[in-house]
Amino acid sequence: MEIDNPDVKAEVEAVFEEYEKALVTNDVEVLDRLFLDAPTTIRYGGGENLYGYDEIAAFRSARSPAGLERTLDKTVITTYGTDFATASTLFYRDSAPNKVGRQMQTWVRMPGGWRVVAAHVSMIDAS
Repeated sequence: MEIDNPDVKAEVEAVFEEYEKALVTNDVEVLDRLFLDAPTTIRYGGGENLYGYDEIAAFRSARSPAGLERTLDKTVITTYGTDFATASTLFYRDSAPNKVGRQMQTWVRMPGGWRVVAAHVSMIDAS
């Protein structure tokens, strides 16, 4: 299995950037599209555990659009073969001083394009 094929990695980097732009601008339509519409899709958030696409979409539509801006750091995207990837990043928000956020996503190439099938977001004290 090839790890970090340059063409596949470029695809995932592009869709990760699309996700990040949609996140900070609260583009719910794009965010919903980038998560796999399946009952097996999971998102563990800072204060919620969401099981299945429907719970994730409901969370997105109800979330406030305020304070979503953030700065990313130490983003690592790794591809495995042509259809599987992970994306890990740290993030910082002005609204959460002395905290560092951590985000991990599992991406899978589906017939409709790359989709998140599992995600985890948490915050800890910055050290």
